[in-house]
Amino acid sequence: MFLIDKPYVSDFLINTIKENDFKIIATPAARELIKNDSLNWINEKNAVEILLNNSQTPLYTNSENSIAWIARNLKNTNLPHQINLFKDKFKFRELIKDLYPDFFYKLIKPEAIQNFEPQQKDYPFVIKPAVGFFSLGVHIVHNRQDWIKAQKELDYKSLQNIYPKEVLDTTDFILEEFISGEEYAVDSYFDDDGNIVILNILHHRFSSGSDTSDRVYSSSKNIIQENKSKIEDFLMKIGQKAGLKNFPLHTEIRIDDKGKIQPIEINPLRFGGWCTTGDLSHHAFGFNSYEYYTRKQKPDWNKIFTDKEDKIYSIIVLNNSSGIAESQIKDFDYDLLAADFENALVVRKTDYKKYLVFGFVFAETSPENEDELNRILVSDLKKYIRL
Repeated sequence: MFLIDKPYVSDFLINTIKENDFKIIATPAARELIKNDSLNWINEKNAVEILLNNSQTPLYTNSENSIAWIARNLKNTNLPHQINLFKDKFKFRELIKDLYPDFFYKLIKPEAIQNFEPQQKDYPFVIKPAVGFFSLGVHIVHNRQDWIKAQKELDYKSLQNIYPKEVLDTTDFILEEFISGEEYAVDSYFDDDGNIVILNILHHRFSSGSDTSDRVYSSSKNIIQENKSKIEDFLMKIGQKAGLKNFPLHTEIRIDDKGKIQPIEINPLRFGGWCTTGDLSHHAFGFNSYEYYTRKQKPDWNKIFTDKEDKIYSIIVLNNSSGIAESQIKDFDYDLLAADFENALVVRKTDYKKYLVFGFVFAETSPENEDELNRILVSDLKKYIRL
C-alpha cells in the first residue's frame, strides 16, 4: 500500500503503482499530486482498516509529510512509535547508546543555547534540531569561534520571530559528537521476519572537508560489494532494537578508516527523498525497489553486476549554488547540462523558483570519465543559467 504526499512523486513510481495494481490511499494530497483515476485508489477509512487488521501489510511513503497521517490514523499500531524513534534524534541516540557507549550527545533547550559552554573535549560537535520537522541549518562546530557564530544564528529571540510558539516549544536541540569518515546513503527494508534486505548503497561525494552539500551520490559494484555485509550487520542490530518488520528505510551513515559504522540519521518508511534513490535502482541495476519491498524480493547482486562491472551510477542534485536569486533566473539549460555527461539516463526538472533546486540527473559514468562527476561536484551551475 502506498501513502503519497507532497512535494513530489515521480512518473516511475506512479507507473509502478499502476502496473502492479498496488493500493494507493486516496488522501487529498495524493489526489492533488496524481491526476489518474485508473490507479487502485482506496479510501482512507478502508486503508486504515486494512493496516490495523493486518500488521504485515507493507506500507511505503514517498515523503515525510505523510508521517502526520500515520500518527493520526495508525496510533494503535507500532508505526508511530517506530517512526518517532528515528525522527527524534535524541531518542535515536538513546536507542543505540549501548552500541556506542563512548559517543557524546546532549539534549539542550533552544533558550539554553546562549548560556551553554562546551568543554574542550566536546569539540568538534554538531548542533541540530532534535526533531527535524522544520528546516534549520545544521551547524558543525570545530572550535569556540564556530560556537559563538552558531549561538548568534540560533538566538532564541530570533527563532521566536521565525517559528510559531507551538513549533519552537516542542523542539529541543541535540549536540552530538562530529562523525568522521566516508559518508554513505543506504536504501533497505526489513522483511516479514525482521531480516534486512539492501537495495542500494551510494557514496556521498564531497569536494572538501568543509563541504556539506548534497550534490553527488554514486553507486557501483565496488561500493556495494565492499560495504554490503558490514552495513547489513549494523542495520540488523538497529532493526532488532526497534522491532522492525515490513519496514523500508533510508539510512545515512559514515564509515571511518577502521571500518566502524556510525549512523547519522535514519529516515523511516521511505527511500531517498524526491523519489531519487528508489528510482535509481531501476535505471542503474534493472530492478524496481518499490516492487522488491512490496513483494519482499531480494536483489541477485551477482547477476546484476554481470554486465555492469565498472560502471558508476550517480544522482546529481542540482541545488542552486550560483548565488543568483531564483527571481532573476529566466531559464535553466537542461540540454546543455545533459551534454556534459557521458550518459545522462534521466534529467528531472523541478520548479526551481518554488523548491530552490533545478532538478536531478541520473547518470551512468565509465571510470575513464569520472572527472565529469568531479566537475559537477564543484560547479556553481552558472554555465547553465539564463538570466
